[in-house]
Amino acid sequence: MFKESDNMCEFKVFKKNEIVFKDAVYAKADGKNVTVRDVLGVSKVFEGCIIAEVDVGSERLLLSSTKK
Repeated sequence: MFKESDNMCEFKVFKKNEIVFKDAVYAKADGKNVTVRDVLGVSKVFEGCIIAEVDVGSERLLLSSTKK
């Protein structure tokens, strides 16, 4: 059972097999943009991207470009 004291899942964000953001606790896809934020409130917007995959077990969030 989940307890408030349990560790929070923090994701490494990848784009083209490269880590572009660490320790993300929030992600929002909005059209062709994805916003990620860490526990301290530092955020970054990735324009022209979608969330392609979320792997909780590996703490990995994969972004993919919307441009072909």
